[in-house]
Parts: sequence; C-alpha cells; structure tokens
Amino acid sequence: MKKSIFLFFFVAFSINLSAQVYEIGVFLGGSNYVGDIGRTNYVYPNNLAGAVFFKYNYNPKIAFRATYSYLPIQGNDLEAATDLKINRGLNFKNTINELALGLEYNFYEYNIAEEGKTWTPYILLELAAFSYKHAVAEPVPFQYEFQSKTSFTAPIGVGFKSKLVDNLAFAIEAKFRYTFEDDLDYTTTTIPNLNFGGNGKDWYMFTGVSFIYTFGRPPCYTNGF
Repeated sequence: MKKSIFLFFFVAFSINLSAQVYEIGVFLGGSNYVGDIGRTNYVYPNNLAGAVFFKYNYNPKIAFRATYSYLPIQGNDLEAATDLKINRGLNFKNTINELALGLEYNFYEYNIAEEGKTWTPYILLELAAFSYKHAVAEPVPFQYEFQSKTSFTAPIGVGFKSKLVDNLAFAIEAKFRYTFEDDLDYTTTTIPNLNFGGNGKDWYMFTGVSFIYTFGRPPCYTNGF
C-alpha cells in the first residue's frame, strides 16, 4: 500500500511540465445533509448553495485549489423513508460556511490551450474548516440558544471539466464531507428535547456546476517550478 501511494505521487509530481496558469470560478448548485433527521440520500441537493474558488495549475495533472463555500442545509422527517421518522416529525435548518484547501488531480492531462487536452475527469482531495450553529441551552421549553462552532473535515470530490470557449471552461462536481460531528441538526445529549438518540456522525454534500476563467501567463511549460 505504501509503495502504491509513493508511486502515485512520484508520477504526479515528476511531470516536468509546469503550467503558470491561474483559474478563478464560481460554483452553483445544491447542498444536502445526512444525519439523524430526514432523508439519508447522499446525493439529494435540496438547498441552493454556492462557492468561489481560486486554482493554481502546477502541471497538466495537478492543480492546487482554495475554495470558500456557503452551504445551507436542512432536514425534515416527513420526507424520510421510515415510519419511525415520519411519525416523529422533526425538522431543522442550519448554514455551513466552509474554507477548503486541496489538490485537484486530473486523470488526463488538461490544458485548454492545446488540442486534445481540453477535458478530463478528476478527483479532489481537501482539508476544510467549517462553521455552523449548535444548540447550547434551553432557557424556556422549546426555545433554544445557539452559538457558532468551528470544526474540521477531510472532504473528497469527483468531477468532470471541459473547455467552453477561449479562456472559459466549466465543471460538474460532487463533494462529500464526513464531519466528525453529530450536532449539525442540533442533536445534543445535554438538552433532553434535542436528544434524538442518534450516534452516527453527520455528513453534508455539495453538487453542482462551476464556471471557470483561466488567466495569467499563457500556458508555457518549463521544467520544475
């Protein structure tokens, strides 16, 4: 296993073609959550969400990427597939603000300035910090106090990108976040009315389309950096 990982990164970084090309873009789509309330579909965008990002193309296989995402999430037991949840009838809404840094690995060499290299599927590996509201107190029955909370996740994603025209491109992407947290839906053992009995960690997902503008020095490749 260690040899396979080493070989992957050696091949990726040993390409002696380094593109001095930058990209900025906007990502529009839908977000959804999987946890103790509502549906359990991992790809079921039900809230309008968006993101902005900046990328540096290290070479035709690898791009480094920074992304800010605004991701509303919600859950409703009336939309669930089990009678237990439907009869329970819980619902919630929350908003996630996320900042992610990561690496985009192209399966094929990608360079919109060259014929035959204008599209590719890719995978996305990131580290992300995100903030959201969680319940901290119930001063009167069924009225809660909330505070902002920050946590971390190691999200992954898959996508497909292609040139549109000139310096413009688009991508279709789905990103999955396992959060290590169980209170995105306000579940907590410290407030009896919010103790829903679940013990699994929450997920949130973002699926949509991005529009990308490439700029900077034309893709003139040189050795190394």
